Amino acid sequence: MKIRGIVAMGAIALTTISLAACSSGSGSTDASSASSTDASSAASTEQVSLTFQSLSDQPAAIAATKSIVDKWNSANPNTQVTIVSAGWDSVADKLTTQFSGKVAPDIIHYEAAGIVPFATDGYLADLTSLIDPTLKSDVPQGVWDSVTVDKKVVAVPTELQSYMVFANKSLLDAAGVTIPTGDTMTWDQFRQIAKATSQNKTYGVGWGLKSPTATFMSLGLGFGGTYFEGTGKSATMHIGTGEMAVPTQVHEMAYTDKSIDPVSLTQSGSEVLAAFYAGKEAMTVQGSYQAANMAKNAPAGFDWIVLPPLKGSVGPAQSANPQTLSVNVDSKHVKEAAEFINYFASTDNLAALNTADALIPASASAQAKIAKDTNGADGWAMVLKSGADLTRAPFLSVGAYSQWKDTVATPAYQKYLANQIDAAQLAKDLTDGWAQVSR
Repeated sequence: MKIRGIVAMGAIALTTISLAACSSGSGSTDASSASSTDASSAASTEQVSLTFQSLSDQPAAIAATKSIVDKWNSANPNTQVTIVSAGWDSVADKLTTQFSGKVAPDIIHYEAAGIVPFATDGYLADLTSLIDPTLKSDVPQGVWDSVTVDKKVVAVPTELQSYMVFANKSLLDAAGVTIPTGDTMTWDQFRQIAKATSQNKTYGVGWGLKSPTATFMSLGLGFGGTYFEGTGKSATMHIGTGEMAVPTQVHEMAYTDKSIDPVSLTQSGSEVLAAFYAGKEAMTVQGSYQAANMAKNAPAGFDWIVLPPLKGSVGPAQSANPQTLSVNVDSKHVKEAAEFINYFASTDNLAALNTADALIPASASAQAKIAKDTNGADGWAMVLKSGADLTRAPFLSVGAYSQWKDTVATPAYQKYLANQIDAAQLAKDLTDGWAQVSR
């Protein structure tokens, strides 16, 4: 790890000022005492300006973020936050350039999987002691673990997503399907519904798996599929029954059950929605955020529902890869930036932001507020249930994960879904590819 002493030096400087102000004798009016008093007074009224690089890209989320910042600025005239809008595309490259050039913003919006390399290289401040204790206890430990690097909390989690099954209720009813209503749905139930609704030129499922790696690895936790053991450069890969469970299920649904539209396997999640809305696919597996798009864009009279979270052989766990807010270690105002982040992650603010994005708040109190405010409508009842089982995924601590995902795993999974290679070759390609990128 890079050794960076900026935060420590700042703390020493502040301590020196404080000691100088306190050490003057009673009634002393010497120049050093007056200087210390003036410095202390100036510090208490110092105008702090913070830059907040936000990746929010949906109109409702952009508006929610602006509202939170505006309320903060109104209540904190001496600490003003300015939003700098950025996009998710190539954000890692952008941050690399910003950190290298020492022009990174004070407050950084990203995701848990993306911040690990920057934290490992010493670019992110340690927030462990700066997090509000109420917030700390309001977020599950498994989610905090996803933003902890070298035993330091380097970010505050804000929004999470899960993978959910959305269904055309009319098609399920027409097929005589009993719609699951419990807390979870097994993969056997899912496959039975998919087969029952694959009729009359309608497929049971449309699943956009153009970029399948994150989906397979997240849902794979429900089968005990962890993929990696260890952390950093010492991490090793294991591809066994748990890791192969989800891709194998999908492959069998596509080529044995013939219940997944094969065209959808080459599409993105958003591209699949057109066929789903047209009644050509009875169900679709999507990120939970698509609930907001369906509520807004589904055709009039389209009766869609969200089915219970999928449960694998060991449970309904999915990976927690939350969106995050971190602080640049080189910021001149780490403490003030952390105070803003604590405010940003308060119950009302997280509820408003996640409602806008149709994502799952990191805190239990914000989840409860959304449940109450929405009364479970527009899929919220099931989406929020999935939030209870989000947990840290081992890949978050693996430095070469992103390279392996993009250059090895995604192409290998695409070949497998196109029926160009079998399961044994898939497992070999994944492990051999890891050996190459992790050297």
